[in-house]
Amino acid sequence: MQETWTFDYSSPIDSEALSDFLKTKSKELGIFLSYYYKKEGAVAEKVELKGDPTFTETKSGKLKLAFELVFFNACLAINEQEKEEMEITFEIDSHNQKLELKGEYWPVRGMDEI
Repeated sequence: MQETWTFDYSSPIDSEALSDFLKTKSKELGIFLSYYYKKEGAVAEKVELKGDPTFTETKSGKLKLAFELVFFNACLAINEQEKEEMEITFEIDSHNQKLELKGEYWPVRGMDEI
């Protein structure tokens, strides 16, 4: 499984503008990251950019997101939090004014044969 998320933007994006833009999208980034942990029953909150984005090409690169995973189940009396990080790749489509984020690739195990 590899999740992707696309944002629309209105002004040109460079390293500093990308950092500022992602700070305003913390809630959406939490939803994006939560897809990775839904089977564990956790959601991602308090998403922050860790460090500066690194451009590998003029319109793409990598960045690291730090966040808190919150596990909550009232029936089992579970309410825990732990800190996590994930490296994200990004690609800026300046022609269509879109920013695409791709999360890490996590292989999904299929069903076992009986």
